[in-house]
Amino acid sequence: MTHPIPTDGLDGLRWQAEMGVDLALDEGPRDRFAEAAAAETAAVPAAIPLPSSRVDARRPSQAAPSAVQAGEIDPGKATDLDELRAMLEAFDGCGLKATATRLAFADGTPGAPVMFVGEGPGAEEDRQGKPFVGPAGRLLDAMMAEIGLDRTRCYIANVVPWRPPGNRTPTPLEIETCLPFLRRQIALARPRLLVTLGAPAMQGLLGVKTGIMQARGRWVDCAVAPGLTLPALPMLHPAFLLRQPAQKRAAWTDWRTLARALQKLDGA
Repeated sequence: MTHPIPTDGLDGLRWQAEMGVDLALDEGPRDRFAEAAAAETAAVPAAIPLPSSRVDARRPSQAAPSAVQAGEIDPGKATDLDELRAMLEAFDGCGLKATATRLAFADGTPGAPVMFVGEGPGAEEDRQGKPFVGPAGRLLDAMMAEIGLDRTRCYIANVVPWRPPGNRTPTPLEIETCLPFLRRQIALARPRLLVTLGAPAMQGLLGVKTGIMQARGRWVDCAVAPGLTLPALPMLHPAFLLRQPAQKRAAWTDWRTLARALQKLDGA
């Protein structure tokens, strides 16, 4: 069944909502075809070098080196999680900050035995400023409860702390930009086990390049900082399980693997 594009304003807004559009990046509509034609007409000859002194801060791939790279903000100097959060609030090196409502830094209890690392905040997380408080978060809570966990016995964060527009997957550059903060966050939170939820968290934090279905449920070592390596367990993301409920059987196998590891910690 096709959905014809409406021409009047109100029906147009309804159509955009049905198609999943939930974020406006410009104040008004733009005719990209006309812009492209104008750009071709006014193209600069190849022999004339373009100026490099101006960059678009909203385009991370074209931006100047981040503040972390430039040494303006060093996450490694944070002595506690509050100081690290303040550094992220002041950090302008990631373009996601410009389109997000607020920072979703963490939830749970620092010092808990296990830390969950997800992909990035969604719409509800963006509104509340906490990770995993939407539908995927409620499923995460339910799965934790099955093995005797709750948010008082875990710590939760994401590989990027700002919501990507439209809930898209964060780019490798965005993850790489935020990774120094996440590694310091792990070191300061002091978990004994890590759990990555979904492929972006697994690939970004653990450097595992295979697909999540091949890597899930197997412990790997995560080099967090010099002298600090933690066992990490890749798992399926709760949002994926909401879309693919048939995969809950595989997910439950991984949760039992985590439960056994936590039992060993309790008995140590």
